[in-house]
Order: sequence, then C-alpha cells, then structure tokens
Amino acid sequence: MTRTGGARATGTMATGMMAIALLASCGQSPASPASPSTASTGASTAAVVATPSATQAPTASATADAPAFPADTTADTAEPSAGAALTVSEATVGAHEGYDRVVLTLGGTGTPGWRVEYVDAPVDDPSGQPLDVAGSAYLQVLIDGTGYPYDTGVTEWAGSPLQPSGLTQVREVNLRGVFEGQTQAFIGLDHTAPFRVFALTDPTRLVIDVQH
Repeated sequence: MTRTGGARATGTMATGMMAIALLASCGQSPASPASPSTASTGASTAAVVATPSATQAPTASATADAPAFPADTTADTAEPSAGAALTVSEATVGAHEGYDRVVLTLGGTGTPGWRVEYVDAPVDDPSGQPLDVAGSAYLQVLIDGTGYPYDTGVTEWAGSPLQPSGLTQVREVNLRGVFEGQTQAFIGLDHTAPFRVFALTDPTRLVIDVQH
C-alpha cells in the first residue's frame, strides 16, 4: 500500500478495522444453526446403524419361529417357491432341551418345499435299493425345489452319512442326492416320536426337530 498522508492513512485504517469487525459480527450468525443440523445428521446416522440389528434373521438354534410339536407323527409338507433351485450345502445336528435338531443348509435361489414322514425302511430313490441307516425309526426327508450343483452353482454337502454321538434321538443323517428336482435324505432315530419341520432364511435352512 502507498502512503499519501498520515491523517488519510489513519482514516483508511479505521474504516478497514470497522469493516473487519462488521464482517466478523455478521459471520457469526450462520454458525448458530449449524449445530442443530450436525446433531440431526448424527441422529439419523445412528438410527440407520441400529436398524440391521433389529431385523436380523433368527439363528438355527432359535425356537421363536418354530411351530409347536404335533400330537401325532403324520407327514409334514410345504410347497417350494416358484423357480427355486437349491442344493444342500451343509448338515448339522444338535441337542436341545426336549428335542434333537437337524439343520440342512441350502444354497442357491428360492425357498424349499418338503415332505417329511416316517417310513418303515430307508429305500434309495430312484434305484429302489434298501439302505442301511443307523437307528430303529426313520424319517424320510424329500426336499422340493432343488437342483444339481452344476445347475445351482452350489457345492453339495460331502459329509454324508453323518453319525453323531451323545444325542437322545438322532443316530444318522444320510443325504442321498438329487433326482428330478427333489433331494432325498433319511434321518435315523432311536425311536418314533413327534417331529416338526420349518424353514429359516439368511441363510436358507430346513429344520427338523424330533422330540426326546
């Protein structure tokens, strides 16, 4: 800056200082509403983060979605969703208070249908050959809406037959494979007892509980 006179320079500086003070005073006013906006954004984010935990699917061990055990041992059936193409990728068993549980995990698309019922003896479909399955009572599990691994892109469970120890009811889980869109399996039991069947999602599972 070129100085042209003491009084003029002093006046110019005074004017500049007043302008700075005025600008500073004006600049503070928009800052006040900024805090509520920030708080609102934070609350919204917290609500979004909290949402998944409130909508998580039940685990396979949960019984809240399980139907009551029937008084008899008749067949349990359900229809698959349209276009279902599933493969059994895992089988697990576990002991619970009052019942044993078999969980068949399925990968692919859609939801399974099923027909689960007691049979006199395990017979392989479609060969018609008798099967040696541990136990003295047998549940045949037919899962509809299934396909071959090369169609579904899911690797089939390779742990069959599964023969757990220490359970009250389940002696064996024997997965036979797929034929014409239907997967056959057998559950060998200690004795005949009421059972219940239901499906869970995320991941897709077929659950069979057998009372002790």
